[in-house]
Amino acid sequence: MSRKQDITPTGRADRAQAGREHDARRRLLRLGADALDARPWLPAPAPLSAVDLVQFAVWRNADLAPEDVLSALALLPAARAEVDGLESALLFIARSSGLTWAQMADAMGFNSPQACQQHFTRLTAREAGS
Repeated sequence: MSRKQDITPTGRADRAQAGREHDARRRLLRLGADALDARPWLPAPAPLSAVDLVQFAVWRNADLAPEDVLSALALLPAARAEVDGLESALLFIARSSGLTWAQMADAMGFNSPQACQQHFTRLTAREAGS
């Protein structure tokens, strides 16, 4: 069996999404996102994040063709994953710095410390699964 035939439907879907994201990045960079200032917290030559590119599309919305908007939409799953990673990292840092679940829940608008802790557990489980 050849390597292409060995790919599962999920693998094909993942490859298709990766291709859409790659094309979307290229399109938005060509539209001017490549001129955005470097982010000081990212080592050079780190590429712009999906969140940066989606924000660029929102900022330039009046100049975008429908295909450009579709490109930004294709980056939303990657942007969502980036934000989830930031959120779990901040929650981890908060706990490491001595903040309580109650303090964190209050800052994030959760109804209880337990809800905040469960949210963190779901985030980290989702990251481990991807």
